[in-house]
Amino acid sequence: MPAPAGTKRVRGVQIYRPFTYGSEAIPFDPENRPKDAPPDHTHRREVQVARHVRNSVRMIESPPFEVEEMGWGECEIAIKFYFAPESGEKPQQIWHGLKLHPYYGNVEQQKRDKSMISSVCYEEVLFDEPIEAFYGMLTGAEKEGKEGKAAIEAPPTTEIPARSSGSNKFSREEEAKESDRMGEAVKQVQQLVAEEKAKLVKKEARLQELEKTEGKPIKKK
Repeated sequence: MPAPAGTKRVRGVQIYRPFTYGSEAIPFDPENRPKDAPPDHTHRREVQVARHVRNSVRMIESPPFEVEEMGWGECEIAIKFYFAPESGEKPQQIWHGLKLHPYYGNVEQQKRDKSMISSVCYEEVLFDEPIEAFYGMLTGAEKEGKEGKAAIEAPPTTEIPARSSGSNKFSREEEAKESDRMGEAVKQVQQLVAEEKAKLVKKEARLQELEKTEGKPIKKK
């Protein structure tokens, strides 16, 4: 039995998209403290809002996906994100710990400088056998259709676009660039390993010379 229109999935395909989420907190001082800040509020933070804020739930529907608020105290923040209706995917939720105090590096210096506290995490969302229409959106596949109904021009494929575009930063071109960067890094590591091995050989040879002059038996490998 064929799948209902608009729900056919691309079998055997998985696509992931990376993203970052986090928070930034700036301690108040006499110079930058907002006039409307309550006496018990100590930081300006950006990301989501805690429960003690009057409106603790915010819906952000367009970039940048940020919320800026004033408050006090560290807390856990629930971030729930929704996908385009064409995806057929359920909403997903992640948790983020709001940081208000330095937690790495020169902590004492950061406290004295009242530095911004940044806490950022990397995550990936995986789409397993996505619906064809959503697959086309993810891969930038060309579409055509009548009366506003789009159709994928080419058969479904796991290939991503050849070049990046303003709406899609993932492409074979970017993959090739990243592969080149990794290749150069591997060459540098191999060169460093070869140099260290050469140094080791010289030191072992020098050690054998010293042991020979002192009459010690030379260890054979």
